Amino acid sequence: MEAFHPFPSPSFNLSILRTKHSIPFKKPIFSLPFKHPKSHLFSIFKDKNQFKIFSTATSSTISTTDTEPTAPDLEFEEEKEKFDWYSNWYPIMPVCDLDKKVPHAKTVMGLDVVVWWDRMEEKWQVFDDRCPHRLAPLSEGRIDQWGRLQCVYHGWCFDGAGDCKLIPQAPLDGPPINTFKKACAAVYPSCEQNKIVWFWPSTEPQFKDILMKEKPPYIPELDDPSYTSLYGNRDIPYGYEVLVENLMDPAHVPYAHYGIMRIPNAKNRPKRDREGGRPMEISVETLNGNGFFANQGFGYSKFMAPCIFYAFPKSAPSYELSTSMSIEQESSTNSDQRQRISLLIFVCIPVSPGQSRLIWVFPRNFSQWLDRIVPRWMFHVGQNLILDSDLYLLHLEERKIAEVGPSNWQKACFVPTKSDALVVGFRKWLRKYAGGQIKWGNKFDVGLLPIPPREQLLDRYWSHVVNCSSCRVAVKGLKALEVSLQVISLASIAIVAALKQNVMSTVSRSVVVSMAVVCFLASKWLSHFIYKNFYYHDYNHALK
Repeated sequence: MEAFHPFPSPSFNLSILRTKHSIPFKKPIFSLPFKHPKSHLFSIFKDKNQFKIFSTATSSTISTTDTEPTAPDLEFEEEKEKFDWYSNWYPIMPVCDLDKKVPHAKTVMGLDVVVWWDRMEEKWQVFDDRCPHRLAPLSEGRIDQWGRLQCVYHGWCFDGAGDCKLIPQAPLDGPPINTFKKACAAVYPSCEQNKIVWFWPSTEPQFKDILMKEKPPYIPELDDPSYTSLYGNRDIPYGYEVLVENLMDPAHVPYAHYGIMRIPNAKNRPKRDREGGRPMEISVETLNGNGFFANQGFGYSKFMAPCIFYAFPKSAPSYELSTSMSIEQESSTNSDQRQRISLLIFVCIPVSPGQSRLIWVFPRNFSQWLDRIVPRWMFHVGQNLILDSDLYLLHLEERKIAEVGPSNWQKACFVPTKSDALVVGFRKWLRKYAGGQIKWGNKFDVGLLPIPPREQLLDRYWSHVVNCSSCRVAVKGLKALEVSLQVISLASIAIVAALKQNVMSTVSRSVVVSMAVVCFLASKWLSHFIYKNFYYHDYNHALK
């Protein structure tokens, strides 16, 4: 599930992005044979924490067991602070999939929030999804004629600051109870960046101006007009940890997505089996509390904790530039030596135990015309099939990890090859800095839910279509077309039956009947197409 290639379009190779900052690094974390890139060009972290590394340069494998004397491993200096899950910006949804006319219910880090467009402030607001009156969900409310968020249970109205502007049940000549602090809605700090709505998961007053001190991670290509990018999102029925490590695993692509994804340069690679698996040279080169940076041989990848994993190719000309150059200078230089660059960007959102949300976008600076010709929903059809093709096995895998305990992942899993370096790096970051798993606080006191039916796990409508502006419109349009074809078919048969024999010639009658049959068959095919691509599409690996 690492890259999506739904059509024979330009290849989206695995790799990563350029960044503004630079941090020198020492020897590679994992002792894997590789050529060092220009180390001063590859800083990805907010701070410059140093760490010690020891490795076995001649080792051909990566091991996760701490007891093996020859296994390369990490030795960190003690961190002053552990990773705080509730002290980071979290993405909620792409702006393109949010309707300004209605409030939207979302869950992130176990917090139920409502996202709505405040036309007075002209920004997306994020509130705690409960009315202070009787705790009814504000997401089931509406935006009133004055642009306020209204709870439809009793009509209380709130402005963008969370202040209660109206309590219909309060007498006009009585005390202004709507101004009481307890009448206010809880507001989360929020902002829009890279065409995604972000929020800070605390409503405490001290975080009201957190955006002035700390901003969400920024990816300049997503705002660069020379790049085209189509966003997608889907709710995933397995947890954040499994989602992230699956996206970091290029070795599973030819097997879990066999017959769906095109493997770049596959013809030039030695094949060991039908799928074309092969050894991979991957090494993690810097790692600290803010994530890690890795060399994947044909490109680079970067994990920006807690949510962003992205990749860029080595061919990107900006990585040969001096870090002393500004972004403006880089853009000017790049215009003279423009190359075809595509990136993979995955935004992984922790929702609750066993639930996550994925936002994906693949910006590129070539073939922009393709996105203007091909509807966005057609790309999503192929991308959802990729997600479905390993969804069930990952859902079961998560249960097996829970059985052995997340802290025992490195003992339970045997990951001896370099192709697992990114996964091992993520699990090491999770263990060293983040407690081995997400800290949900006291929000959840139960484990993973029982395994639902396969049809429910692979459901596309509620996990994607209702949350995608393009696919919602496509379903409505295709269903209308299906009904139209059925009406044409029935009308044609009715016309033939109603008219007398001498009114229509034999040829005309045959044409009308044929059209009725074709329309009927087309409507049946369209019904199957809609169900398979927008509701449920199974994937049986054994039959591929």
